[in-house]
Amino acid sequence: MMMKQLFVCDSVCFLQKTEGEISNLNLGELDLTTDEFILDEVDIHIQANLEDDLVKEALKTVRISVHWSFQRMEGMLSGFQSDLSSISSEIQTLQQQSVSMNVRLKNRQAVRSHLSQLVDELVVPGAMISTILDSPVTEQEFLEQLHELNNKINFAKELSFRETLACSDIQDIVDRLKLKAVSKIREFILQKIYSFRKPMTNYQIPQNTLLKYRFFYQFLLANERTVAKEIRDEYVDTMSKIYYSYFKSYSGRLLKVQYEEVADKDDLMGVEDTSRNTIFTLGQRGAILSPAELEGPILVPHTAQRGDSRYPYETLFRSQHYALLDNGCREYLFLSDFFMVAGNSALDLFNSIMGKTLSMFLKSMSTYVSDCYDSIAIFLCIHIILRFRAITAKRNIPALDKYWEAVLELLWPRFELILEMNIHSIRNTDPQKLGVLDTRPHYITRRYAEFSSAIVSINQTFPNERTNALLGQLQVEVENFVLKMAAEFPSRRDQLIFLINNYDMMLGVLMERAADDSKEVEGFQQLLLARTQEFIEEILSPPFGGMIAFVKEAEALMEKGQLDRLKNEEARITQLVRGFSSTWKQSVESMSQDVMRSFTNFKNGTSIIQGALTQLIQYYHGFHKILNQPTFRSLAVRSELINLHHLMVEVKKHKPNF
Repeated sequence: MMMKQLFVCDSVCFLQKTEGEISNLNLGELDLTTDEFILDEVDIHIQANLEDDLVKEALKTVRISVHWSFQRMEGMLSGFQSDLSSISSEIQTLQQQSVSMNVRLKNRQAVRSHLSQLVDELVVPGAMISTILDSPVTEQEFLEQLHELNNKINFAKELSFRETLACSDIQDIVDRLKLKAVSKIREFILQKIYSFRKPMTNYQIPQNTLLKYRFFYQFLLANERTVAKEIRDEYVDTMSKIYYSYFKSYSGRLLKVQYEEVADKDDLMGVEDTSRNTIFTLGQRGAILSPAELEGPILVPHTAQRGDSRYPYETLFRSQHYALLDNGCREYLFLSDFFMVAGNSALDLFNSIMGKTLSMFLKSMSTYVSDCYDSIAIFLCIHIILRFRAITAKRNIPALDKYWEAVLELLWPRFELILEMNIHSIRNTDPQKLGVLDTRPHYITRRYAEFSSAIVSINQTFPNERTNALLGQLQVEVENFVLKMAAEFPSRRDQLIFLINNYDMMLGVLMERAADDSKEVEGFQQLLLARTQEFIEEILSPPFGGMIAFVKEAEALMEKGQLDRLKNEEARITQLVRGFSSTWKQSVESMSQDVMRSFTNFKNGTSIIQGALTQLIQYYHGFHKILNQPTFRSLAVRSELINLHHLMVEVKKHKPNF
């Protein structure tokens, strides 16, 4: 379109210049003097006059003009293209300059930040100097400035490693402030440690104060290790003496409120009856293991002395070791927190403080245990330690773990030794040297029952296989002893009464404390059941032995199909039927009275009577069944049999009520 416009413009200019020359040209009605002509009309008129010389000349001139226009257009476009290339290059240059300026800006900002931090760290404010020099160490401002000083000291060290020249400008004043701070902190901490030594001082209060300023020791450890070691050694020495003195005094005063009468080497199960049978009884002593008493307040010896109170050894042991547990846990936490130690380092530091005290405990305990024959006291002490060990494990404090193990290594062998001594004493017991025979429960079996139930009930919470094995040996020896004692009675009836009374007593005592499914309970239940069944047969035999023998004989023949062998026993059967009918009531009454007199446990006696009457009814029911067999249906005496339902009603009247 642009090319057309240029062409038209050039043609029009040419025509205007030659207007005078072409005035005679026949162009029809085409008006070239106006600007409102139509290009197509020009083309039409030109085509109509192509042969005209003037037109030819004009067209030639137009071609030249168009060519010249194209050249001018080409030059203009080339210049425009060159201008565009120049602009693009300038844009790239500006972009590169912008990136470069941005990088330089960031670098300058980073340098400024580092320089600003460096300047801030190098400057020692006047407020810091005055606070470190003049303020008491207990003020919060001193602690805050001490943190800042510690940061500047660390920064100065870092700069010195880099050989920064600016470091020398502040090194002198930082060192002076450090020395002043160390001096003031050392004096403050040592005063607190020395305050522990005052009589009747609650050292937990100054300990809590030190924990508020735990950063003081951290500052010393980082900047003046010699002073830090001095403070640590002073603390260890002071607290070691305090704990040793306190626990030595407390343990000595505790022993003054112990029971004066204690078990000796002759107080064993198998020896003759003594006045100290309570050493085999747990009683209320087991309450020491309840959470309320186990972690209850420790005993105050002088208060107990004023009240003339006395306690068994395990109570004193619990109080002593709970005080140790409480103080030991608190001390371990303090050491870990204030002195910033952990793992083996914390344990070593703890042992350097408590080691002397723990050694004193072990030595004192070893002396006492070596002459102790109170097995229940020893066993309770073992379980106190087991529970205390669980408490420290729950608190995640391993400081006393080795001590607990050392105590158990002292107590377990002693307990096992005393238990073995009791086993041997029962094994070597001579029944003939134990006095007059009596069918009531023997005092040796009572001792065993009380002791075994005590140990079993305690052992259920922390089972120990070695203890279970020793209790099993003890039970075997007691069972053998009971059989040996029973053999001293001339009649089987008295032997069974003695066995049942002793088994029942032992079972009753065991079931008060031990679980129903314990080995000891199940064992004596089986023995009691077997001997009771035998005794029932024994007491039924005198009044009803003939009938019982006939029933057993007839039932055996019935199983073989040989009941006809008894068809000639009419006289015997008649005697049995009439004898039972005439005497059974008196026999049952006499049997009931005899049983109730024979057994010390009313409930057990009642159970035996009920078992005997039930067994009697079963035998009489069997007697009925036999006489209803074809072999005996023709016997006239069958009409004299007591109705079984009537017999059951009558028998119920003889069952004791309780």
